[in-house]
Amino acid sequence: MEILRTPDESFKNVKNYPFSPNYTIVKTHDNQDLRIHHVDEGAWDAPIILCMHGQPVWSYLYTKMIPHLVEGGLRVIAPDLPGYGKSDKPASRKDYSYQRQVDWMNQWLDSNDFTNVTFFGQDWGGLVGLRMIVDNPDRFDRVAIGNTGLPYNPDVPEELVREVKAFREGPTKLNLFSMKKVLSKMDNSEDSSALKFAHWQKYTWDNPDLSAGVLGSSMMENRNGIGVALELFFRKIGLAKLSLFGTDLSRALEAPFPSVDYKMGIRAMPHHVPSIPDESLEAQKRAWEFFEKFEKPFLCVGAGDDPVTNGFEKPWLEKVPGTKGQPHANIGGGHFLQWARAKELSELLVDFVKTNQ
Repeated sequence: MEILRTPDESFKNVKNYPFSPNYTIVKTHDNQDLRIHHVDEGAWDAPIILCMHGQPVWSYLYTKMIPHLVEGGLRVIAPDLPGYGKSDKPASRKDYSYQRQVDWMNQWLDSNDFTNVTFFGQDWGGLVGLRMIVDNPDRFDRVAIGNTGLPYNPDVPEELVREVKAFREGPTKLNLFSMKKVLSKMDNSEDSSALKFAHWQKYTWDNPDLSAGVLGSSMMENRNGIGVALELFFRKIGLAKLSLFGTDLSRALEAPFPSVDYKMGIRAMPHHVPSIPDESLEAQKRAWEFFEKFEKPFLCVGAGDDPVTNGFEKPWLEKVPGTKGQPHANIGGGHFLQWARAKELSELLVDFVKTNQ
């Protein structure tokens, strides 16, 4: 396995990220060292909240929340998944899978010996983190999730499975705007979401120089479409550093990827979201069996205006005993509610911890 490490100088101009780095070495399947980065802010004896990011961002997503959470009396741990942020980046597509992310992060959790943890995860952070809870139940006291879940779709018709796979490998060319238009119409019905989500999977894989900065900032900021298009154009002609159309946020989200070689994780991981049955099916089944008996406090805080994850909370509220009596809420903010609703979300999480001590 070839492993890349983003040079520290790539982050030197990132604004509003004053946090000291912390690093943990875990082992890959072929016994190589893989370095995982995390933020650790707040008093060492304060209750821990583990905040895990999604695709295609990194722990920078929590930079607005961390001061509120610390002020509320919590110790914030915010890691970067392998392939993202300041963590190491395996260089080949075959190096990435859902299970490997879980395995790597389980090692990270065990090495740091975090206990009495409150979990919060969004997007991929939820998919990975929820499986970590299944594997390490004694380390977690509370669970909160936003715009995420544990996809488990054993009954997807074979015809739809074939259609999704054919589309992923087919000749259709997508740009950022055509892809987002399809995703905006997702309704989370079984026969709709898998094929529409395949547009996201295809777009990310078919773009070797996938811009995490443009993609993430266009979802997190109220950016002008013309400005986004011009930033993409400058990237395409190799003049991204000279572009006047980027924002501080887009530059921060792009910082982990000094060249296309570093982008395999953000390109490959969307294909491992189990929107159709895949190698994760049995593990997802076991995870749901675990959570159907989970009685510790469990909070769902979503946006309610994110077409990709709208309604994510329904199976949790129906099946998980620990959700009973908790103040579940939709607070707006789109897919990355941690950015758009930082203060509101932080206050909800602080109250959730204090109320359930």
